[in-house]
Amino acid sequence: MKIVFHEKYLDVYSGDPASAEGRLDRAYQVLKENFEFVRPEPVREEDLLLVHSQAHVSHVEQDTHLFEAASLAVGGAIRASELALAGEPAFGLIRPPGHHASPNSCWGFCYFNNIAIAIRRLIHAGKIRKALIVDFDLHFGDGTSNTFAGDANVVYHHMGSTPRELEGFLSNAGSFDALAISAGFDRGVADWGGTLSDRDYHQVGDMLKHFSRQKSQGRRFAILEGGYNHTTLGASILSFLDGFQ
Repeated sequence: MKIVFHEKYLDVYSGDPASAEGRLDRAYQVLKENFEFVRPEPVREEDLLLVHSQAHVSHVEQDTHLFEAASLAVGGAIRASELALAGEPAFGLIRPPGHHASPNSCWGFCYFNNIAIAIRRLIHAGKIRKALIVDFDLHFGDGTSNTFAGDANVVYHHMGSTPRELEGFLSNAGSFDALAISAGFDRGVADWGGTLSDRDYHQVGDMLKHFSRQKSQGRRFAILEGGYNHTTLGASILSFLDGFQ
């Protein structure tokens, strides 16, 4: 298991909760003690255009600092996907998040759809044909759903309120060439949702690992979406990764 991270992910790029000062600091410290880190590069515009319209890219580009942060977040998702295809599970400790970014619009602290671009890029390059995206953030990833609406080769599933719901979904899912996870931790007992414990996150990670080994050749990666309690985010991510690796 490798962690994709860049020190610029610690920078404050806007006034929203995902960009709050110190949000990733504790998570960085916890994961640095347990995993090897790798650095990503910013995404190329041609890869942004695999999902987003030129008008949307140009709109985000108007804020130079925000565009730099959002481009590096996409680059982190791409790096995690490349590691997964090479046989190394990976987690992107990135920000801004992305699952509320649609091809022509965005909201909810998101600007570019990190995970959608990473998956579309793999398909476009002929490296995979089918992918499953599982999202366990508190909020439905409308941007990811919108991006792949009508695309039979990419399945998007937003987990219900308990790991049992995810278990039921996975038991009936087919085979895929890659498994991608939008990992939001804002359902945590000490976060906005107030429902999932770190034990639950470990269970989710373990289920996804076993599914990946059985149904996606072990190819799996996850990237950070939500999670806003600065003091507990690191422990929740670590619990998930202990099951996922």
